[in-house]
Amino acid sequence: MNKIFVSLSVLIAAILMSNSLCAESVTANDSRISLMGRAQQQGDGSLRFAYPGVSLFLNVEGASLQMSGHSNSGNGWIDVIVDDAAPKRIQLTSAPQTYELFRFSEAGKHKVRITNRTETWQGINTISGFIADKGQLLGASPLPKRKLLFLGDSVTCAEMIDRIPGEKANPSWSNARESYGMLTAAALNAQVQLVCYGGRGLVRSWNGKTDELNLPDFYPLTIADQAAPVSWDKSAYQPDLIISAIGTNDFSQGIPAREHYVSTYVRLVNKLLTDYPQAHIALTEGAILNGDKKAALIDYIRETISRVNGTRVHQVTSPHYPGDAQDAHPTKAQHAAMAEDLTPQLKALMDW
Repeated sequence: MNKIFVSLSVLIAAILMSNSLCAESVTANDSRISLMGRAQQQGDGSLRFAYPGVSLFLNVEGASLQMSGHSNSGNGWIDVIVDDAAPKRIQLTSAPQTYELFRFSEAGKHKVRITNRTETWQGINTISGFIADKGQLLGASPLPKRKLLFLGDSVTCAEMIDRIPGEKANPSWSNARESYGMLTAAALNAQVQLVCYGGRGLVRSWNGKTDELNLPDFYPLTIADQAAPVSWDKSAYQPDLIISAIGTNDFSQGIPAREHYVSTYVRLVNKLLTDYPQAHIALTEGAILNGDKKAALIDYIRETISRVNGTRVHQVTSPHYPGDAQDAHPTKAQHAAMAEDLTPQLKALMDW
C-alpha cells in the first residue's frame, strides 16, 4: 500500500510539474484580454488597428510572454509596460514576427499593457496572439466605467512629442500614451478612444484639399484607410463625453468661409448627438491656433453651439501652446499642461 501511495504521489507531482512547464497560446481577441480603442476583429482571432492609443491589457502568470504581430508599413510602434515599469518601445516590422514582451527567471504573476504609439498614416498594425511560457493568461482586468471619445488631428494623436533635437523626424516620436487626451482620461478615471488623423480638419486638410478623409469622414471608421475603410460599430462603445478639438488644419490656408464651416460642424454635432444619445459634447479650438485664426475658430464654435441649441453641447477653452523651435506641435510637457487645463473643465461639465 505504501509503494502504491508513493508511486501515486510521484505521478501527481510529475503531472503538476509538466503542467507548470507548458505554454499557453491565445489569439489577440481572447476574452481574457481587455481591449480599449477601435480595432477590427478578424476571422483568425487577430486584431487590426490604426488609431493611436488603442490598448490591450493582460494579466499573465508565467516566466515569459511573447506576442506575434506586424505593421503594414513597418513603421508602426507600440509601447509595452510590464508591472508599471518603464515602457519598452517596439517597432512592428512589415513581416509577421514574434516579439518578446518580458522574460523572468521564474514564473510569476504580471500585468501587461500594450498601447499603439503611432497613427493611421504611419502604419496599420496587427496583433495576432500571445504565448505565455510556463504559465497561462489570467482573467481580464475591468476597464473604467466612464468613457471618453476625443476627435481631432495630429495634436490629439500626439505627433512629434518624443522628438529629439537635431535628429530627423520618425514615427517613433509619436506617443499617444502621453497625449493630452489619454492623460485627461487617466485623471478622470475613464476609458478613452483617440479618433484622430494628422493633417486633417473639419472641411479641408492642411494643404487645402477637400477630397481626403476629414473628420466627418473618418469619425465613423475603425480603420481610416481611404482605399479600404473599415466601419466602426458605434454600439460597441457609448461615450459619456465627446471632446472635439478640430480646426487647426482647416485654418492653415487662411480662415475658411464661415457658413460652410459652421453648417458642416452643425451636421457633425447633430450626428454625434444622434449616434450617442446619452453623451455630452465639448467643442474646443485646440492648442496651436493663435491670434485672428484662434478668435475666428472660437467664434465659429460659438455659433455652431447656438445653432444646435442643445443642452448636451458645450464649449471649453484651450490655451495656446506654441511647441518649440524644432516643431509647432505641442511638446510632451505641453501635453501634460493641456491635460491639466482640460481636466477641471470636464469635471465641472460632467459633475465628476
